[in-house]
Amino acid sequence: MSKIILVEDDEKLSSLIAHYLQKHEFEVDVIRDGNDAVEAILAIQPDLVILDLMLPGKDGLTICREIRPHFSGNILFLTASEDDMDHVAGVELGADDYNVKPIQPRVLLARIRMLLRRTRNKANPPSPPLEISSPVVKKALHFGSLSIQHSNRVVTLSAQTVALTTGEFELLWLLANHAEEVLSRDFLYKTLRGIEYDGMDRAIDTCVANLRKKLGDNASLSTRIITVRGQGYLFVPDNWNA
Repeated sequence: MSKIILVEDDEKLSSLIAHYLQKHEFEVDVIRDGNDAVEAILAIQPDLVILDLMLPGKDGLTICREIRPHFSGNILFLTASEDDMDHVAGVELGADDYNVKPIQPRVLLARIRMLLRRTRNKANPPSPPLEISSPVVKKALHFGSLSIQHSNRVVTLSAQTVALTTGEFELLWLLANHAEEVLSRDFLYKTLRGIEYDGMDRAIDTCVANLRKKLGDNASLSTRIITVRGQGYLFVPDNWNA
């Protein structure tokens, strides 16, 4: 079970996050005063620290600066600011990722899993191949009840074929290949259409809406293809069970 320390002074928010992560089999300790954070983090050495920027006592940037030379785990910032300078400062001090408030628990969970998986992959790199061979291109992707076949462009959900347009299939394939990564509209437009996103075109948004409808993700709050406010779209691999 992965160990997480959550440094967040908002009692309601910290309780919500801790409870949600505990339900997903994480061990979570909560610290609500920045002055108590450094000693606890360095003593416990958790797998990941979730660190609010604005805290009583020491702020999040100061805590990150003080622990990073002695802490090899992941650091994920929580910030109410969309100011790029805050994000840049955090990364320069050694943060691995950030999540802008208001927090969407399922997005936070996806980011945590991505960071922990990246750490495991670094610790256990794949064995080198015995022979030099051409790279393997994925021909199919499977997530619970969802199956995506690239060669014949067939998508099935719960064993039922889902009819998609070419654009919908290409968008789904791209999102699924980057599961648990937030893909910006700029990236999606450049990759799929070869053009810069002008801030006005809603073709990708319409395509996402159509995908959600066809793939049973058209409830009031999507759980499979998530909109991350101000950042883009996130494909959640764990939410495709029938």
